[in-house]
Amino acid sequence: MPAIRRTGPQAQDADMTVVDSDAQPVTTTVASVDLSAQKPKFAPIKVSEASSKTAKESRMIPIPPHRLTPLKNEWMNIYTPLVEHMKLQIRMVLRTRSVELRNGPETTHETSLQKGADFVRAFAMGFAIEDAIALLRMDDLYLETFEVKDVKTLHGDNLSRAIGRIAGKDGKTKFAIENTSRTRIVVADSKIHILGTFQNIRMARRAISHLIMGSSPGKVYARLRNVSARLQERY
Repeated sequence: MPAIRRTGPQAQDADMTVVDSDAQPVTTTVASVDLSAQKPKFAPIKVSEASSKTAKESRMIPIPPHRLTPLKNEWMNIYTPLVEHMKLQIRMVLRTRSVELRNGPETTHETSLQKGADFVRAFAMGFAIEDAIALLRMDDLYLETFEVKDVKTLHGDNLSRAIGRIAGKDGKTKFAIENTSRTRIVVADSKIHILGTFQNIRMARRAISHLIMGSSPGKVYARLRNVSARLQERY
């Protein structure tokens, strides 16, 4: 029997509902789920099996003339991690003075090629093998390059003094910035290359920019210590 609801003036005082006493309760059946079942595990797909376009992908990294001799001396230290661990194919193209990388038949990760290219590019910029190889091991490391003129237009002796302030006596200023910001810095003429995480690169670049603008190393050290202390408290 359906429910009856009063209408009219008496509806303001009270509502009356009539329920059928013979109605049967409704039951809901929930299907049982086997929580002990394990998720299926699939082997990683090789890059060569993913798509023909990805399998044929390659990178060309030009090598500056002053880095050709270090490249020759450190070739096995570069070749071993790229070929044996990243499963990439590598060769030196003498005609163009560049290193060519491409995916091999055993390459399993699509990011291996880009990581390998960043590793070789970091070495070409002037970073040591021990520092550049971190790009292969960690996913949150980046390379950033900028010039002194990007911060302030300087020429002649003014440019030389700015570069000297960045390096410091016997490289002390550069080492202090590296240790405080946990980065690695290469000063190549008027270009500055920084290797590190995004936040640490920003910290190091800000310190270098203050030096280029004319701030004394003492003030830059104080700023770096304050920023480093705040980051340690945060994390």
